[in-house]
Amino acid sequence: MWTGRRHGRVANVALVLMVGLVALVGLVVQARGTDTAAEWAALSAVLASSAVLYLRRRHPVAVGVVALAAVAAYGALLHRPGPIMLVFVVALYTVVDEGHLAVAIGLGLASVAAFAVADSYGRTGNAGNGATLLHAGWLTAVIVGVTRNRRAYLAEARARTLAAEQRLEEEARRRATEERLRIARELHDALGHHLSLINVQASAALHRPDPTRSEQALTAIKQTSKEMLRELRGTLGALRQEGEAPTAPALGLNHLGELVTTAGRSGLAIRTEIAEIRPLPPEVDLAAYRIVQEALTNVTRHATATAAVVRVRSDRDDVLVEVEDDGTGAPGAPGNGILGMGERARALGGSLTTGSGPDGGFRVCARLPLRPGPVPAGEPA
Repeated sequence: MWTGRRHGRVANVALVLMVGLVALVGLVVQARGTDTAAEWAALSAVLASSAVLYLRRRHPVAVGVVALAAVAAYGALLHRPGPIMLVFVVALYTVVDEGHLAVAIGLGLASVAAFAVADSYGRTGNAGNGATLLHAGWLTAVIVGVTRNRRAYLAEARARTLAAEQRLEEEARRRATEERLRIARELHDALGHHLSLINVQASAALHRPDPTRSEQALTAIKQTSKEMLRELRGTLGALRQEGEAPTAPALGLNHLGELVTTAGRSGLAIRTEIAEIRPLPPEVDLAAYRIVQEALTNVTRHATATAAVVRVRSDRDDVLVEVEDDGTGAPGAPGNGILGMGERARALGGSLTTGSGPDGGFRVCARLPLRPGPVPAGEPA
């Protein structure tokens, strides 16, 4: 920014010197020297009006008035218009460019009058020679041209501002949509897993009215509902802590043992194979936990499986999370659970694949980058 201002000052000084030099040389050529007091006074008017152009951006109206006064003084001293008009044209251009259109029109009309008076004195008996009309047309062209350019610039600036506002609104809508999806995923995962286990236990107690098994089922339901309430409170608390550091430990693979124990209460035998992996970023750790949770929920609800295995291992710069069961449920249209798992993986720049396992059953495999990145443009989160 400082460099830009410096270049602007240099350009302004160069313009002042160039205009002053042209006006000065024009005076000397027109007057064929500076021999009389009037010519020296006109020279002073040229130098003073040229120098004051340096302040044209700070005080455009005042500089315009000074330039007009210099033009009038020049005409009164030498009884003819001269190259000092270039100084006035630059000043008038600045007045229009800074938005003072009415002032510019007034200055232009006054300069035409001064030009006409000076021209009438300089051309005895030939005041109507057309030079005044030529001067008026020249100034009109300057005013109209600069006005159009300024209006076009302002219209373009307004269009850019409107486009920027629209982009901000679209970004806000996109962020709001992403936040709604995130909240929906969190609530679905927090409630769906535990409610599914409660449903399985309740169904077992109803279909096998054995007092011992009923007691075991009710105990499991009590424990599962307790854990559900605890996780729901934690999820809602995290959602309320926008812009603040979470006060509760985040869910991750360190809670995998508790998750397996809870899912195992439905009678499902679950084996875990956890390889040595480096610490995961919090968002990757949470996504891995939620994917395992949702996959086990689907196993207990749909797969009619008796056993499942959970595998977590590193693969170069990714972590692979796999859940495979021995069920007989045929793959169907993906439900909210699988869609949610896919959204979690893609939100981190990863991927999710589901389908039949090599030995039958159903297999869920998520590939999550250890350095999560943004979703590429055009891809759904």
